[in-house]
Amino acid sequence: MSNDLNNRPKIVVIGGGTGLPVILKSLKEKNVDITAIVTVADDGGSSGKIRNYMDVVPPGDIRNVLVSLSDLPKLDLDLFQYRFNNGDEFLSGHSIGNLIIAALTEMKNGVDNAVEIISKMMKVNGHVYPASSQDLQLCAEFDDGTKMAGEYEITYADKNIKHVWVENISSDEQPKTNQKVIDAIMNADQIVLGPGSLFTSILPNLMIENLGHAVINSPSKVVYICNIMTQKGETDHFTDADHVKVLNRHLGCNFIDVVLVNNASIPNNYIDKIKWNEISKQVTHDKVGLEKQHCKVIQDNFLKLSDDCAFHNGKLVSDTLIKLINNKDWSD
Repeated sequence: MSNDLNNRPKIVVIGGGTGLPVILKSLKEKNVDITAIVTVADDGGSSGKIRNYMDVVPPGDIRNVLVSLSDLPKLDLDLFQYRFNNGDEFLSGHSIGNLIIAALTEMKNGVDNAVEIISKMMKVNGHVYPASSQDLQLCAEFDDGTKMAGEYEITYADKNIKHVWVENISSDEQPKTNQKVIDAIMNADQIVLGPGSLFTSILPNLMIENLGHAVINSPSKVVYICNIMTQKGETDHFTDADHVKVLNRHLGCNFIDVVLVNNASIPNNYIDKIKWNEISKQVTHDKVGLEKQHCKVIQDNFLKLSDDCAFHNGKLVSDTLIKLINNKDWSD
């Protein structure tokens, strides 16, 4: 791989939640040009409160991505991530980073400008773009025909999700992304989706019409990092093929080229479901279902067991992504 910074492979990673920073942190150590496109549909916790009070894009997922790509010392990052405890009545639950992003959004007339400035301040190794600068809301239709708005409400509705889309809260304007996001996608050597919540972290980005069209029309390969565990309220009982089927159905074509699937088993009773407030099972592999969708499957031990839960091993995943770019036997 060339040492010329201008010739580094361009990898665009799209998603949100806690899974995306794990992959970005490891990719940062590679000789690649990273662009992270981050969901803006979160409406829970500190992000949701800030959005409601200040009418700004929810900053939480953006904050975590900035930290994962930052070269600042640990103390600086810990301060940026610091969340006030419940004893602080006025600031309870808010992180300093969320407040800084919100303040700069107000000062500099928009979240795009704010993230650009913070990226320089935090010595971010890559590019971070909100999926949209508009105030978007996630909406869903369930199998029973009912509809609901709001990412938090959808996740905890305890219903099977049929379809999701995004709407512009403050106007009738069609949700859209900016030209920098489109250019990054169209010029990418590889587009990576996930890992993350299928309906609430990945699809909200792809449901922005011009962003989704760019992913479909980009000449680069699209790689989906399949979740290791199902997610209650979103993907109960899903196989890996079911995840891909939902993505393809939402965009109207089989656009997923490669799927990374973990094949290592999680020990019985390892996950502390009370601690993580999560009732989930390991995603099962459906080879035939994936083959029917014409995508290449790469199985490996991508599992990292830590803190009584199951995560992706960022280093192993990033190593595989680089091999996909360099190895024609894998990418063609």
